[in-house]
Order: sequence, then C-alpha cells, then structure tokens
Amino acid sequence: MELEILVDLELSHNNLSGLIPPNVGNLINLNTLYLNSNQLSGLIPKEIGNLKSLVDLELSHNNLSGLIPPNIGNLINLNTLYLHSNQLSGLIPKEIGNLKSLVDLELSFNNLNGLIPPNIGNLIKLNTLSLNNNQLSGLIPKEIGNLKSLVDLQLNNNQLSGLIPPNICEGGKLINFSVNTNYLTGPIPKSLKNCTSLFRVRLDQNQLTSNISEDFGVYPNLDFMTISHNNLYGEISHTWGQCPKLKTLEMAGNNLTGSIPHEIGNATQIHVLDLSLNHLVGVIPKAFGRLKFLEKLMLNGNKLSGCIPLEFESLSDLEYLDLSANKFNESIPSILGYLFRLYYLNLSKNELAQAIPLKLGKLVQLNDLDLSHNSLEGKIPSEMSNIQSLVTLNLSHNNLSGFIPTSFEDMHGLSYVDISYNHLEGPLPNTRAFREAPLEALEGNKGLCGKVGALPPCNEHETKTHQKQIFGITFSLLACKGRRSIRIKNKTT
Repeated sequence: MELEILVDLELSHNNLSGLIPPNVGNLINLNTLYLNSNQLSGLIPKEIGNLKSLVDLELSHNNLSGLIPPNIGNLINLNTLYLHSNQLSGLIPKEIGNLKSLVDLELSFNNLNGLIPPNIGNLIKLNTLSLNNNQLSGLIPKEIGNLKSLVDLQLNNNQLSGLIPPNICEGGKLINFSVNTNYLTGPIPKSLKNCTSLFRVRLDQNQLTSNISEDFGVYPNLDFMTISHNNLYGEISHTWGQCPKLKTLEMAGNNLTGSIPHEIGNATQIHVLDLSLNHLVGVIPKAFGRLKFLEKLMLNGNKLSGCIPLEFESLSDLEYLDLSANKFNESIPSILGYLFRLYYLNLSKNELAQAIPLKLGKLVQLNDLDLSHNSLEGKIPSEMSNIQSLVTLNLSHNNLSGFIPTSFEDMHGLSYVDISYNHLEGPLPNTRAFREAPLEALEGNKGLCGKVGALPPCNEHETKTHQKQIFGITFSLLACKGRRSIRIKNKTT
C-alpha cells in the first residue's frame, strides 16, 4: 500500500519503542505527525526535514536523544513543534528562526545547552515559548521582546544570566511568565508594571536587584506572584491589595523594609502569603483577619513586634503558621486553639510570655509545634496530650516548671521532643520520643530523672510525689464536682 498520500499520522499514547524510521521522510504530504507519549529512543531522523507540508510535529514524552536536526528549519508551515520531555542535547539550532508560522514551541525538560538563538525573535506569531528545565546559558536575547503575541514564556530552571529584557511584555498579552531558578541580575523589567494580562509570574531564585516599591502595578487577573530569594529591596506596595484574584504572594528572602501594608487585607482571595526572611517592622495588620481563605502564612525572620492579632480567629482555613524569629510579645492568644486545620505552628524566637494556652490542645491535626526561645512560664498543660497527631514538639529555652504530664505517654506519634533549658523536674514519660531523646534535648532543667542517657534514675520518693500530685489534682476535681452536685441537690430541696 502506498503511504505517500498520508496526511495525518497519529500514534501517540501507545507503547511504541525503538527508533523513528528515517523513511518517515517519504511521507511528503503529511500535515500532522503525532508520536508523543511512547518509548521511542535514538535520534530524530534528519529526513523529517523533508516533510514541508507538516503543520503539527509532536514527539514529546519519549526517550529521544542527540541533537535537534538543523534541517527542521525547512518545515516552514509548522504551527506547533513539541519536543519537550526527552533527552535531547546540544544547541537549539538557529534554523528554528526560519519557522515563521510557528505558534507553539516547546523544548522544555531536555538537556539542551548553549545560548538561546537571537533569531528566535523572528517567530512573531509565537504564543508559547517553553525552554525551561534545560542547561541553557548566557543572556535572554533582547529579540524576545519582538514576540508581541507571546502569551506563555517559560525560561525557568536554566543557567541564564544578565538582565531580563525591559521590553519583555510590550505586546501586552503575556499571561504566564517564568524565569525562576537562573542567575539573572538587574532590575524588574519596566514593561511588567503595565502588563495587566499577567496571571502567573515567577521571578524567584535569581539575583535580581531592584527597588520594588513602585516596580509592580495593579493586575486584575493575577493569580500567582513570587519574587522570593533575590536581592530586592524597598517597601511592599499597597497596590497588592488591588489584585482581586491573587491567591499566592511570595516575597521571602529579600531585603524588604518598612511595615506590612494593611491594604493586603483587601486581597481576600489569598491562600498563600510568604513575606519571611526580610527586615519588615511594625505589627501584623488587623486587616489580615479578612483573609478568610488563607492557608499558609509565613512572616518568620523579620523584626515584627506587638501581639499576635486576635483577628486571626477568623482564619479558619489556616494550615501553616510561622511567626518565628520576630519580636512578638505578650501572651500566646487562646484563639489560635480554634484554628483546627493547623498542622504546623512555629512561634519560636520571640518574646512571648505567660502560660501556654490550654486551648492549644484542641489543635488535633497539628504535626509540628515549636514554642522554643520565648519567656513562657507555668506548667506544660496536660491538654497538649490531646494532640495525638503531634510528631515534633519543641518547648526549649523557656521558663516552664513542674512535672511533665504523664498523659504524654499516650502520644504514640511523637518522635522528637526538646524540653531543654526550662525548670522542669520529675520523671520523663515512658514514650519513645523521651526514651530516645538526645541529652541536649533534656539538659538545663531543674531535676529531670529517668532511664535516658546521663539522667539520674528516679527514686521511689520522686515517683510517689509525682503520683500524689496527680492524685491530688484528680481528688480536687472530684471534690469540686461533688460540692457542685450537693449545692444543686440542696437547691432542689
């Protein structure tokens, strides 16, 4: 049977293996060639360059290796070229600049190296350019700014350096822009400020240096923005509160100063807010109580002060809260005990005082609790043993006193505990977390005892005293209950 008249060849999503046969180049009338999502290996045959009628070429998600053949530049009618998720290596051939009908070019998740060819700027119909997750180096060519129809630009996870071209969004259509995890320097490109089409932006994990106070505008469709882990400075703009669809805002690991603008409380769709590891001062805005969909809040590693706002009681979706390494003072508010979805709570390295609230025992989904390096006092509440899901507990470097509640013996999931440098005494609970605790997690207390490391064994007197205290508490509670029932009885007679 003669196959030269074949127009469409679709063999995707099978278990085809072996090489792509070179005589595929004989199918000169082919418009579409779909061989994606198989187990094909070896080289892309240069004979593919003969298929000058080809509109869609889809070879992604295979095990193809070697170079992209330069004569792929002969396919001047191509609309889509999908070679992503293979093991292709070498340079991006400059001949790709000949494919002026190209709308989608995806070469991501390969081992391509060298420079991005400047004549990629000839592809003026391009909507999608995905070169991410390769080993590309050198500058982002300024010619990419010529691509006025570009909607999706992904250059992340390479070794690119130098500046982001200032005209990157002059076409005003850019929706997804990712250049994260490179070695880019210099300022945030000016064209991003008025690029109101933006939906998802990742500039994180570079070496960008810029005053961000006025670098960003108002984005009506923005869903995700991260500029974390750069060398950015300046103050957080109040205009972030005017992004009505914003769900993730991450600015961690920069040199930001000033206070947190209360207007962020107007961005009520936010799910993730990370402003950690900066130099922010002042208080947490009470307006944060309006962020009803907030799931993760990270403000750790700043210079924030004042109290933890009572308005946090409204954050019923909150799962992850890190306020560590700040200057928060006063007491831990009991309202945190009503954030029932919390699985991570870190309030360490602050100036928090008074007792641990009993209501923290209601956080039955909590896995990690760190209250270390504060000035907390009083006893460890026995209610904390209700947190059966707890895996790590750090209460070290406080002023806690008294015995460790024996109810901790019911916390079978607890695997790490640190109670060092308090005023605790008496026997350790007989659980794996305490039995296997290193000495440094127990040292600096008043008189702990037990069969752990160099701790002295508990004598009979200490054990009895501990038991008497528990019995005394139980008896007092029962007595109170009895007196209450007598009063009720007398009232009825």
